[in-house]
Parts: sequence; C-alpha cells; structure tokens
Amino acid sequence: MSDAVGGSTAGTTDGSPTGGAAAGSTTGPADGPTHRPTPLTTGGAAAAGSATRAAGGSSAGPRGLVVGVGASRGVPVDEVHGLVEKALREAGLSTSEVVALATVDAKAAEPGVLGAAERLGVPLWTYGAERLARVPVENPSPAALRAVGTPSVAEAAALAGGGELLVPKRRSAPAGRPAGVTCAIARLGSRTPSTTAVTRPQRT
Repeated sequence: MSDAVGGSTAGTTDGSPTGGAAAGSTTGPADGPTHRPTPLTTGGAAAAGSATRAAGGSSAGPRGLVVGVGASRGVPVDEVHGLVEKALREAGLSTSEVVALATVDAKAAEPGVLGAAERLGVPLWTYGAERLARVPVENPSPAALRAVGTPSVAEAAALAGGGELLVPKRRSAPAGRPAGVTCAIARLGSRTPSTTAVTRPQRT
C-alpha cells in the first residue's frame, strides 16, 4: 500500500470525499488550511503566529508540530491515534508539542481522523488536493494521486504550512489487514499558515 488515502487494497481504501466539509466549518484563503473543529475546540481560536491547544489550556508557538495524516475510509480512531503517538514517541517528540493534525479535504469528515484530533486536543487542518500536490515530498504515491488528486497526503499536509519534515511518512501495522493510516510529522516554520479559525458552539 503506497498511501493510506485511497487505492484498491481489499476494498478498504477510498479516495472519494467522505461527506464534504464538516458542519460549521469555514474555509480560509486559497493556500491556507481549513480548520475543522473538534469537540474539544470550544473556546479558543488559532491566530496568525500562534496555535492554541484546546486541552488543558496550554499553548504552543508557531514552532510546534503538525502531524499530517492519510486515512482509509472507516479507519478506527485507535489506529490513527496509535500511529501518531508511536511516531512521536519513537522520534523523541511529545504530544504536548502538537498544534494540529492535517489532512486532505476529502478526509475532513473521516471519524477516525476527527477522533484522533479530539484525543490530542488539537484542531484538524484540511487542505485541497491541488494545494497538497504542489508540496515537494520525499515519498510520493501514485495510488494517492489516483485516489484523491495529490501524490502525497501525510507528508504534504504536514509540510503545507512550511517548516521542516522531522518524521517521513509512516504506516500503521494492524493485525490481519493492510495499513489504514499514514502519518508524517513536521515542525512549523516561522511562517504559520494564513487561516480562518473555527470553533464549535459550546454544548448546553
């Protein structure tokens, strides 16, 4: 499997949109990501030059980590979150440094990806396939290009805001079936993406 965003492996991967934009989301400028709210992002908003973590009230500056994620349709949240945590741990990085998960628009409504962002207490940034296709990456995938229109999801989404790739694309290793998730980790550069921040209305 070349990238966990599409293809034909046992019918588990699918590059078609999974529901479109999340309810209440707002799209930022053409080259900036859309911020998808998670149930934890109820009070703050990411601003240019900073990214606020929703959990615990702590914050990380623009040099925080962005984890790019590619996912098959219906992938479990445990597989997404587990791969992200393992990649961070093995690279000597901390979940407290993560300021966002990032993916392609076609995966904006994928429950496993949204759930992983919720567990980490960070927003989900999504980019259009055309934007991701312009990002140079180490491990392009013809399967991803066919499925969602970009040769990279995980690495390109991690790098779309600028910065340095720390962990190249990695795949999950579930027992008895093909990988359903890829992830890559980048440290944001001094230039944060121009974005429109979105928060979910507080529950009553």
